[in-house]
Amino acid sequence: MKAPAAATNAPISKDKKCFACNVCVKIFSQKADFISHFHTHTNEKPFSCNVCKAKFTHRKTLKAHFRTHKKEKPFSCDVCKAQFSQKYYLNRHFLTHSNEKPFSCDECGKEFSQKCSLNRHLLTHTNEKLFSCDTCGKEFSHKSSLKIHFRIHSNEKPFSCNTCGKKFSHSSSLKVHNCIHTNEKPYSCDGCDQKFYHKSNLIRHFRTHTKEFTYKRYSCDVCGKEYSRKGSFDAHYKTHTN
Repeated sequence: MKAPAAATNAPISKDKKCFACNVCVKIFSQKADFISHFHTHTNEKPFSCNVCKAKFTHRKTLKAHFRTHKKEKPFSCDVCKAQFSQKYYLNRHFLTHSNEKPFSCDECGKEFSQKCSLNRHLLTHTNEKLFSCDTCGKEFSHKSSLKIHFRIHSNEKPFSCNTCGKKFSHSSSLKVHNCIHTNEKPYSCDGCDQKFYHKSNLIRHFRTHTKEFTYKRYSCDVCGKEYSRKGSFDAHYKTHTN
């Protein structure tokens, strides 16, 4: 494909010039803005981060990205005081307070506050998996899911506990771990008020109050003994095969 031609200078008044893009005919009053815009057509990313080597089309995008390394969060929410490194993230966050969901799915009617969330959701209808792991070949619908998965191979643990220094691959794991230090047990049983650190432990405990616990789905063909859990059944069955 032939590269787009350079900008044309088209006078709009006697003392002022504008810069018109030959690709999309968008007009700019400043040459710097035009050049920055033109990179979007050439896919050129001349601005790179000296910390992580990420590349960007615009200088202002690089500047905003660099705040993530410096942990600067100059934009704060007036409602809950949450802080963000970029105004875009603040605006996106603010929709959680307004409960505004302007984007809806044509397939199921589900509504979203952000267009990117709608786009991710649409993949669940098409079962399309655009992102695959170069190491094991596993496929994912979302790039963020692939990124999280890849930590299994790289052993990357970017989330560390401020109290004991233990590191984790996922922010959710760190959140659960922090409960150990605060002795917070956020999951409580409606049946007996017993509390747990992990949701999985609550679900397992809750079976003691329901028929699911007493229902024995696994029956031994040899001796007829029954078990409610497959793990217990498998362990028992080995006693006949040994």
